Amino acid sequence: MRSTVSKAPQKASRDTGKIYIGVGGWTFAPWRGVFYPEKLAQARELEYAASKLTSIEINGTYYGSQKPESFRKWAREVPDGFVFSLKGPRFATNRRVLAEAGDSVKRFYDSGVLELGDRLGPVLWQFAPTKKFDEADFGGFLELLPRKLEGCALRHVVEVRHPSFCVPDFIALLRKFATPVVFAEHGKYPAIADVVADFVYARLQKGNDELKTCYPPKQLDAWAKRLQLWAAGGEPDDLPRVDPAIAKKAPRDVFAYVIHEGKVRAPSGAMELIERVK
Repeated sequence: MRSTVSKAPQKASRDTGKIYIGVGGWTFAPWRGVFYPEKLAQARELEYAASKLTSIEINGTYYGSQKPESFRKWAREVPDGFVFSLKGPRFATNRRVLAEAGDSVKRFYDSGVLELGDRLGPVLWQFAPTKKFDEADFGGFLELLPRKLEGCALRHVVEVRHPSFCVPDFIALLRKFATPVVFAEHGKYPAIADVVADFVYARLQKGNDELKTCYPPKQLDAWAKRLQLWAAGGEPDDLPRVDPAIAKKAPRDVFAYVIHEGKVRAPSGAMELIERVK
């Protein structure tokens, strides 16, 4: 039986949203003996990761459907308050005409996503670097995304990777659908820090495996302050926005994932951030 679904992640207080910090996935051989203890059984890796982090972004849902039993199992292995973000399937986003993705979106939610219960966080819809902004095309896709299923309010976030999205019309479209764009700290993809909804989603992709903490301390301090500012309803003034307008100040939940190419030290970076935002 599916656990009770909350309408949104619980707030940390009346004045600030909840900050969730984690990494991408939990099955990664180079983490064994670095992040995971040497003799930890692989079957307990999710349980261990969830004891150190507050969220995990699941990548497997991008490549193919999962079984309801898998979602239920994952929900059982993490503590109360832990949240998964899921990548929406590539079959929905890798299309010439996005408005034709309705069947793929439906199959994704029919696969058992809601079995995560109150462990379900945002669904990340990731687009290819070659996908350019077309207002009608992208608006048609956003209209397909369900906002509520079986009494559960759903959250969606989009990750765009083409510079054509750095226009006010894109931000206006996101505000219309209250759907955030990922803030991508990346060497090639556009960085868009405009706040358009009641949560913020950041992917930190410039970590360095030669550093034990993934990022230098000063950069970790800076990111912790940004996450706290977002959660308190503010907006960092050192990140680029497309639209100069400031969003109305209100507490927001924040989801931040330390993800970089090598990713060996990503858990260390995430844990450092968790300590800093406590």
